[in-house]
Parts: sequence; C-alpha cells; structure tokens
Amino acid sequence: MAAEARHSLTAPDTAGPAATDPGTTGPSAPGRSATGPGSAGPRPADAPGTGSPGTGFRRDGQEASPVAAPSAVPLAPAEGARDEPVRLTAHGCWYPSVDPYGARVAFICDRGGVPQLWTGPVDGGEAHLLDAGPDPVSEVAWSPDGRWIAYTTRPGGGEHSRVLCVRPDGTGRRVLAGAEPGTSAYLGCWLHDGSAVAVTVAAPATAGPAPAAPGLVLPGEAAEPGEPGEPYTAGMPPGWSERDGRAVLLGGAHRGDLDPAVRTFGEGAAGGTGTAGGAGAAGADGASGNAPGAAGTAGAAAPAGAFGATWAFGTPGASGAFADRHTGPSVPLPDASTVRAGSGLAAYLIDPDTVAAPVLVAVEQTAATLRVCDVSRDGRLALLRRGPRNRREAVVVRLADLAAVAAVPVADGDPWIGAFSPDGRRLWLRSDAEREFAALLGADLAPDGTITRLSVAVERDGVDLELLAVGHEGRGAFLAWNDGGVSELEFRPLPAGSAPDAPGARDAPGDAYAQETPDAPDVREVADAPDVRDVPDDPASTTAGVETAAPVVEAGRDVPLPHEVATRVAPAGPGGAALALSGSQRRPGIWWLTGTGTPYMTPWSSRDEDAVPPGRRPTRPVLHRFTARDGTPLSGWYYRAPGRGPTRPAPCVIHLHGGPEEQERPVLEPLYHELLGRGFDVFAPDVRGSSGHGRSFVDADLGTGRFAAIQDVADCAAHAVFAGPADPSRLAVMGRSYGGYLVMASLVWHPELFRTGVAVCGMSDFQSFFAGTEPWIAESAAHKYGHPERDRDLLRALSPLHRVDALRVPVLAVHGEYDTNVPPGESEQFVRAARDRGIAAELLTLRDEGHDFQRADNRRLFRRTAADWLERHLMGGGGGPAPFTPGED
Repeated sequence: MAAEARHSLTAPDTAGPAATDPGTTGPSAPGRSATGPGSAGPRPADAPGTGSPGTGFRRDGQEASPVAAPSAVPLAPAEGARDEPVRLTAHGCWYPSVDPYGARVAFICDRGGVPQLWTGPVDGGEAHLLDAGPDPVSEVAWSPDGRWIAYTTRPGGGEHSRVLCVRPDGTGRRVLAGAEPGTSAYLGCWLHDGSAVAVTVAAPATAGPAPAAPGLVLPGEAAEPGEPGEPYTAGMPPGWSERDGRAVLLGGAHRGDLDPAVRTFGEGAAGGTGTAGGAGAAGADGASGNAPGAAGTAGAAAPAGAFGATWAFGTPGASGAFADRHTGPSVPLPDASTVRAGSGLAAYLIDPDTVAAPVLVAVEQTAATLRVCDVSRDGRLALLRRGPRNRREAVVVRLADLAAVAAVPVADGDPWIGAFSPDGRRLWLRSDAEREFAALLGADLAPDGTITRLSVAVERDGVDLELLAVGHEGRGAFLAWNDGGVSELEFRPLPAGSAPDAPGARDAPGDAYAQETPDAPDVREVADAPDVRDVPDDPASTTAGVETAAPVVEAGRDVPLPHEVATRVAPAGPGGAALALSGSQRRPGIWWLTGTGTPYMTPWSSRDEDAVPPGRRPTRPVLHRFTARDGTPLSGWYYRAPGRGPTRPAPCVIHLHGGPEEQERPVLEPLYHELLGRGFDVFAPDVRGSSGHGRSFVDADLGTGRFAAIQDVADCAAHAVFAGPADPSRLAVMGRSYGGYLVMASLVWHPELFRTGVAVCGMSDFQSFFAGTEPWIAESAAHKYGHPERDRDLLRALSPLHRVDALRVPVLAVHGEYDTNVPPGESEQFVRAARDRGIAAELLTLRDEGHDFQRADNRRLFRRTAADWLERHLMGGGGGPAPFTPGED
C-alpha cells in the first residue's frame, strides 16, 4: 500500500513499468491492406500514407515520419458485471460522449476507486462498466456511426497513455496505439463517417542525442544529416553529460515538421498559398518565441506542397499580444543547439476494425503538442492543434500532400479548438488571436484550404470563450464562457459555409464548394469588412488581420446551469447535449439537456454523501479581488471554516493551483473540505500567469516576471490576513505541480511568512526538471519558464533548490512514483537538502500514481496526510512574531 512509503526518500524508477496487458505481445491483426482506413468514407484520391503497414510514406516513396505507425493489439473482454457493483459513497462522473442516436452516454466514473469507462442510458436505468481494468481512463469518444467507443488510459497510473477502443456491448476491446514499450498515444477526432479515429503517437524517448531523423528535403537542398545547425545531430549542452533523463530540446528549424514558417503577415504567393521561411515560434528561441530584433520578414515563396507554407495573420511590426507571441525569425538560427530525445509526435488515422493500414496525417518533430481536432467531411482538410503552451496554433493541413496551408493562433485550455462547416468552406475556431480574451472566430476557406478572411463571429467583453462544441451535423454549437471563474453556456446556430463568391472561394464543376446552402447568410451582407490581405492602418476597424465587426452567427439561446462550472459539453441531436458540470455544492456530474429544455441530472451520475462530514453542507467560497504590490489586479476564492465567528482569526492555508495557466474555480474540492473540517480557512488565489483573466495576465510571469509571481504569493497571504481574517502567525502554503514549485519558492523567498508548506509534484530545480521530464513537455515548458541553455542563469536564479539555505520551516513533499511530467527526484532532492540543513522534511510517495492522483485510496491518503501535517505545525497558537504589522499589505 502507499502508506508503506509515506516517508521514503528513495526515488523510484520514474519511467514506470512497461504497459502490459494480456495479448500485448501478440502479432498485428491480419488482413491489413495498403489502402487507408474507412474505404466507405470520403478520402482523397491520392491520400498519403499508402505504403507498407506500420510506417507513413509520402507519395514519392520517401518516409515521412520517424514515429512508426501503431499496430492494433486485441485484448480480452474486460467489461464489468451487468449488475451495478458496489460503488463508493462519493464519486464523480465526467467527460461524456454521446452515441449518434442520443440514447446512451459513454463517460468516465471513479465509483470503483479509479477512473473507468462506463455507459449509461439518458432516460434512466443502470450504468454499465465497459472496462474494469485498473488503468485510469482520461478521454472518451463515441464514434459517429455508433459502432465503437475510443478511449485513452494511463497504464500503471503513470504519464504515458495509450488509446483503446471497444464496442458498446463490451466486446472487441483492443489497443489502437501506445502498446509498444516506451510509446505514448492520445485521442484525436473521429472521421465523420466513423471509419477511422485520429491518434497522436509519441515515439519512445532515449538518453542522449537522437539519431538523424528523416524529413522533407526541399528542392535544391542536400539530403545529408549532420550539416551545421542540423538539430537532430546536436550534442548535449555543457554540464548535461551526466544527465540520464528523457528530455530535451530545442532550437532551430526542423525539416519535415508541421511547422508554419512565418508568424507575421507577408505577401503570399499567387492564389494565397502563403510564404515560407525558417523556424516558427514553437522552439525558435526559447520562452518568448521571438528572435531579438527580428521583424518576422517573409522569406521566399514555398514550393507547392512544402511544409511551412501558410497564411499568417498580422501586420508587419504589429505590437501587442499577437506580435509578442508569434513573431519569429525568417531563417534558421545557426547557434540554436538542440538536445533531443525521442523522435517527436505523429498523427495517424486508424481503422478500428484493423482492416486498413494507418494513414499519416502530420508530424511534429519539435515535440510540443499535436492533436487532430477535425477532418472535413469530403476528406480534403484536417484541423490540427499544435505548438507549445501559450503559443498554440490551429493548423489546416491539406491531406492530399500533407501541406500545412494555414495557421491561426488559438487559446490554451480545452484542446478541442474548432471544426469545419459541413461543406468545408468555413472553419470555426476558439481563438485569442489579436485579443485579450478568446472568442469564436470564423475563417472562410478557399478550395485549397487557405484562409481568405478571418472574422470575429461571437465575443463577450472581458470574458473568455473556454469551450466550443460544434454539433455532429455542423449546424449549431455550444459556447461556454468563463466569467470570473463561473461558466455561462449558450447555444448558437451556425451558417453552413462562406458565401460562394467570398474572396478566394470559387465555384467550378465538380468543386467541393459547388453546392450552396440556401439558408447560409452572405457574410458580406452582415459586414463589409476588408480582406486580411488588405488590412487597413486604423486599429479601430481591425486587429492585426482579424476582422472585429462581422457577426456571422445568429443570436442564440442561453442555457441555465444548475452549478457554477461546465467542464465539457458533448452535443447530441439538434440543440441537445450531455453536460459535465461541477460547482461548490456538487462533485462533477453529468446532466442531460434536451433541445429546448433545461438540464436534468442523470440517475447514474455523481454521489456526494461523504465529500463533507455528515450534517454539514459544503462551504460556498467568496470571491475576493485585490491588487498586488505593483498594482496588478489579483483575485481568489476564500473558504471560511464552519462554526468560526466572522472576526475570529483562523489558521489559513494558501492553496496554489498548477499550470501556471490553470484557474481557480468554485468547485467542490475534497481537499479543501478536509482542511475546513480540521478548522483551517482556505484561500485559493490566481497569481499572475493564471488563465481566465486575459492574455496579458497569462504572459505576465514570463521570463523575469516569475519573480513577481512569487511576490504575488506573499501579497495573497497579506490579503488573507487583512480581509480573511487569517491568523498572521498561523499561515501555511500548499500547491500542486506549478503550485508545488511556488510552495518551495515561497518558503525560500519569504522564509518568515509561513509556518510550513506542502509541495505536491513541484519542481525544485529547473535544470534537473528539463533533464528529466518528457521531451514534449520540455519543449512546451521552455516557452513558459525559459530555455534550459540560453536562459540557464535565469532558471537557476528561479530554482528553489539553489536558495534552500534560506528555508526555515518544515516542509512536506508529495509525489506520484510514476510521474514523468515532474519526476519524483524534484521532491526528493528538496527534502534531502532541507534535512541536510536540519529542517524537518518528509516525502510521501504515492504508489501507482503519476502527476495526477487518480486512485481513490491514494487521494484519501494524500488528503489526510496533508491535513495531519498542517494540524501538527499550525494548530496551537503562534510561533513567533506576526509576519505583518497593521497597515502592511
């Protein structure tokens, strides 16, 4: 049990056990053909990837992906008994996906002690456990034809995942991707006819520099690896020769990548095929994504079909968030050395019936993120989400030649960022391009997939669009807005596509755009906004290429929500949906919404009986708004311990969320109620770097701004004392992931402020973090924290381990033994350093867990251990002078 390792200082093997299951070593399923999946569905006549099974190939025969195509592995059935098993008294249900008939919902539920795959009828009746295996489930997607349910699991509870599918009756269970040792896979979208599902596969990581990877060789280039500046053969940086971790990265241009080349607007080639240049924002020069002094000049026009051809939206020299996020060099950086491990990411279309060979969709060799979000119904275009955190992009890929033909910046958060209209003539995106807050954008598409106009369809002042769920028929969408941490949901009808004579669109015999939808409004009648290629200088009429005066979507209807937060919307039929809701009074549950009614809770959804002690209702938090010492607006949710007078000082725990791009929301958090039941107040703030408060706030902790984020923690504690009221002599700080880093940083930057700290899965040294984390995590994290080579001095200055001599108070560290996001060594080395200096420190290692604690018994052990630790070090009165004097804030 996990309790046996509560105080262990021996770090387990962070790689975790190999993913095993009955049948995983068996041969590939017979009967594969060289034609891609879904022969019944629409496919390009010359679809890529039609080569030998197991590898994606370009039409010229050159191997296009260093990541081998996955092979399906059949598994024994693992569905649960038809009778409902004994459930936990309290459990949650989340991540719904609805069958095409609107009759049943597939979802994730932890009533058996671990998140598992279930289905349940929407009109009553018992739920059915489809996979009783011990591996936590993280994503679910029911196929549009109703024949399969695809889902993602994490073998052993670690960070590596694999994609499986099962029939709705529990038969036919098989691994589609991720069965190979060391690989990891996660879900993309289904094709609209259900013939194939998109899957992203991460190659196994290796220590040291990776071998040269095959890639697209442009005309006139030598096809020899190892030339100057070639990142695949770069050696490890000085001082890292002793590292044996899996990372890491980063730097110059990568041939063969799905990497749009230029991030500022330039004169495109005739017909709107765009411009090409060098490395883009995703790895060009570290945390900011900018080359100092580079204006983002367009390079030479790309050859037809070359990776890197793209329309880029923005004006030369534009200022503001967009310029900061997407200005990049137009030529490779010769001194951008790279430390790589693994071969990046590749996205495939996989036939769940295992009749056809996987079809390659895209390769991302810079290994940040890559997810297929939609494929047009005619099979011409794919929509991908790629790029590191804070620098995400929607990329349109032409499947006939795998050319990236358009790219638009999109918001962080939910990965499902958009969808094509039914006729493929418009693309709907949840994007914060040129904006402080994400909105719904409409992009008109030319037949070749390039964008001819980008306009704002729906927006709300000062509010983020956090969820976009387009219905299967493409005629309507649910929009969930985040207003100060509380969700507001609406349904909007969507026009089918752009006007037939919109810029770049043409009608021709046999053209995919020849059929016009009668009820689709002409965008030109709504607003005569300029084309993005003729952007005016007046900032009031446009924002760096995104039109702001063209409402192309009809007014919708608001959907009343019974709880504060919507975490997922799964459309079902005309205007209906399954909603995953949470709030301060309820655990996550699944509610059913009819086309015109109000949501009602499904009978098999969440139970909350033991989430709080008997006889006491959950505590509803109060939102506080205040300012940091430098005037930056801050906010947080304050939970008052029950039974305590309004003016009586209380011991208080400052809890810091992860990310840092996450946001504190008013949801029922069992940890908080464990602490409240012990007599602690809880203050959960958003320090700079958090989402939900605008793009500038998210980016405010970049570079040296992270020092200000550490100061924000002290300012939050001061506010808790003067507005809480928290007892200034009994303050503790606690947090998970990035919040765990902030705990360690706060304890060494503000050593007299807190009595103790609880750091969960936090980074203590950025250098060892980058050396030990997963390569795709390192690639993405460098854009947030800093480049491990060029920003080495900054990262050292920001690392709590290098200030541990200032530590004065006891600290508890908690970590999952299979965490390969933030390896357990980060906690171990901080605890050991504290003990070496005579400071009380303990480490709780949770068995069979990764970065997120999934198992009910481990979560319960963690909550109780943390509460016991805080009681031991906070209760019993003050321990010295108060850290604040009246008037200080």
